[in-house]
Amino acid sequence: MRPVRFAGLRLVHAALRRDLQRIPTALRLLQPDDEASAEALQRHWDFLTAMLTCHHEQQDGRIWPMLRRFAPELRLLINWLEDDHHNLDHSFTRTTTLMRIGTRDPASAWPVAYAVEELAARLETHLRIEEEQVLPVMAQLLAPQSRVGTLGELLDLLRLADGPGAPDALAWLLEGVAPEQVDALLAECDDLTARQWPHWQAVYARCTEELWGAVPSGD
Repeated sequence: MRPVRFAGLRLVHAALRRDLQRIPTALRLLQPDDEASAEALQRHWDFLTAMLTCHHEQQDGRIWPMLRRFAPELRLLINWLEDDHHNLDHSFTRTTTLMRIGTRDPASAWPVAYAVEELAARLETHLRIEEEQVLPVMAQLLAPQSRVGTLGELLDLLRLADGPGAPDALAWLLEGVAPEQVDALLAECDDLTARQWPHWQAVYARCTEELWGAVPSGD
């Protein structure tokens, strides 16, 4: 299968949607004596927010300046998206405070779950605008072989940034992706990453098995 254009951007969007759908359920399933699951859920939330921050930095620092220059018709939209990044970052920071309360006191988890669902709905609007109004313009501007927005570029940026490590990020991004599509996506990456992928995937699966094991797959 051919790699999807701008797979790095699209995979982040898909992973954010996936986790923001199942985190509220995981919160509601927390039991008072289940400290291990609560701590794992908090760690995963912190990881998710760190990935969102890296995603926003990639767009604000690299992609938006390019579009302002070469697609001036999008300038007003790009300005709005950049402002909304700051608003979303503040919302995630506030929700992080609520998550710490909910994971320490399961009796408070239900209202925190609702707050996460409201945040997910806000983020969904933002993601749809990017996918429906920005990515098509990027597809016209950039040659098919461009690395902008690819999975390989995203991993390179993560290695340079003070954020999540590439192994955890790659396993998170590719969770649930069909094996044949994974092979096509790994072709965008360097040889060392492709060779280490099976180990990274196995470690990630062990770390998240307890976290998502009780969450219904259709939720």
